[in-house]
Amino acid sequence: MGFSLSDADPQPGLILNAGATLVHGNRAAETLRAENNLPSLAALLPSNVQALVKAALQQTRSIENAEARFNDIILMWTFIPCPQTGEVLARGRNATDDVRTHEQAIRSNRLYRLITENTTDLISRHAPDGRFIDATPASWRLLGYWPEELRGKTLEDIFRIDSTAQQLMESHRLLRDDGYATMTLDITHRDGSKRWLEIASRAIRETYTGAVVEVVSVSRDITARVESEENSRKLADELAHTARLATLGELASSIAHEMNQPLATIVNFASASQRYLKSAGTHPEHLERVDDGLQKIIHHANRASEVIKRLRAFLRKGQKRTAAVLLNHTLTNVARLCQWDADNNNVDIICAPATCEPSIIADPVLLEQVLINLIRNGIEANVEAWNSQRDGLRSRLVISTSINTEGETLIDVTDEGPGLDDQGIRQMFQPFYTSKPQGLGLGLSMSRSIVEGFGGFLDAQPAATGGLTLTCRFPAASTNKRISSTETAPDE
Repeated sequence: MGFSLSDADPQPGLILNAGATLVHGNRAAETLRAENNLPSLAALLPSNVQALVKAALQQTRSIENAEARFNDIILMWTFIPCPQTGEVLARGRNATDDVRTHEQAIRSNRLYRLITENTTDLISRHAPDGRFIDATPASWRLLGYWPEELRGKTLEDIFRIDSTAQQLMESHRLLRDDGYATMTLDITHRDGSKRWLEIASRAIRETYTGAVVEVVSVSRDITARVESEENSRKLADELAHTARLATLGELASSIAHEMNQPLATIVNFASASQRYLKSAGTHPEHLERVDDGLQKIIHHANRASEVIKRLRAFLRKGQKRTAAVLLNHTLTNVARLCQWDADNNNVDIICAPATCEPSIIADPVLLEQVLINLIRNGIEANVEAWNSQRDGLRSRLVISTSINTEGETLIDVTDEGPGLDDQGIRQMFQPFYTSKPQGLGLGLSMSRSIVEGFGGFLDAQPAATGGLTLTCRFPAASTNKRISSTETAPDE
């Protein structure tokens, strides 16, 4: 008994003879042919239909998943032989969606493997306790382990640095609470070299309970970037030290004057004490004058010693030392260093310290360097405006400290110079921009960088005097204290 086809069957069906010639087709096959404007029902079949029919009859077995494509449709045919009649039943199935999905999955898998096997970043999967589930081949370059070696190992086993324990605990907490965490680790490579890794991790949660079931991390080697930033910091420190040496040379007259006063006084009191000492035999009361003179010599010697200490501190070359800095005291010291320069240019430095004794966390030497730059900039501005217009008169330079209503600490330096327009104010902090014939254009740009390093900001605005007010603005005390870590440096 041969095959029979039902028009109620929703799938296309065809009966073929041993030569693969069409004998009969059902309604679903005819409908499919008509909808796709095919010339015949045979056009629905695979191009190698004759070979398929012959193989099914000779091997007396069904042949499945023979593909036929036309227009945008993909049919999967099954060829079922009937040895008694020599006919073959061909049943088709519309597999367009299934095949497209499978092909897309193959392409996605190929792309995934291409990315993961060639990326320089380490992509890894972890259990909730941090143990490695899988990793990309970049693990060999970043950590010194192949992916097969990492499976089952904890992060602590791989990184082998005690200092990372706290960061790993914090990362686990963030993944649990927020689902995302980033950290920068200083690790030891398997070969013993030091590496810096920047790791971004995201938690994958169970749909219903929300529990973390897996963590996916991307780790990037930032060793070169960290070393470059460290070299840049060292170069910046060298540049700042060079600037302090240049400033010291420009302030040589002021320093010599400040040193000359206590030394001259010491010589005078020493000479007087020597005279009184010679006459002490006949005038015993002169010994009291000798004692008074020696006390004054000690006082002025200590004053000279303080000047030397200030200069050594100002010229110190080494690591930054952050500490609580009393701004009123710092302003007084800086004003004294610049006083001789100001007197020579007919400028009066007016100190207006705040009554509340404000303080900030900063490097005292670098802060002094900033204030000296601002004061000398103000003196030069006053000279530019007053020498040409008000010959013989003395100008004023006001330096003040205050705390505004927002709790910010301010240091203002206000001159009576010619001032600048908006474009000039924007340009004055750019490196190597200067309006002075002998200037390098580094003082204000370096000063702004130093202030920003303390968490503050340096800006300028027109002043009521016609000149400029340069303002160092530091955040409120609670914010500023967050950076109060102190480093020590050798006293040079």
